[in-house]
Amino acid sequence: MYYVPDGTELAGFYECSECANRFLSVQVGPSLVCPYCGKEPDMEIGPDEPMPVVKETAKLLQVVRGEEDVERMDALLSLAVTGGDYNWM
Repeated sequence: MYYVPDGTELAGFYECSECANRFLSVQVGPSLVCPYCGKEPDMEIGPDEPMPVVKETAKLLQVVRGEEDVERMDALLSLAVTGGDYNWM
């Protein structure tokens, strides 16, 4: 699961077009590299290697504003991941 620190007042709610995972991120932009299926390219390349391409497959669905709303959305996503087992809270 992707970590959103306590006290976050602005977060982006994203869905990956490749793996269909949904997550919150403190980075807010139109698209991000998916933390589940995507990976940041290694920019240390040799002279004969092609330049790596960054695939931003996670698209912004909603901007979540306010500490309470971010906390609520994080709890809902956690419940979805755990299959509705709220005893971990």
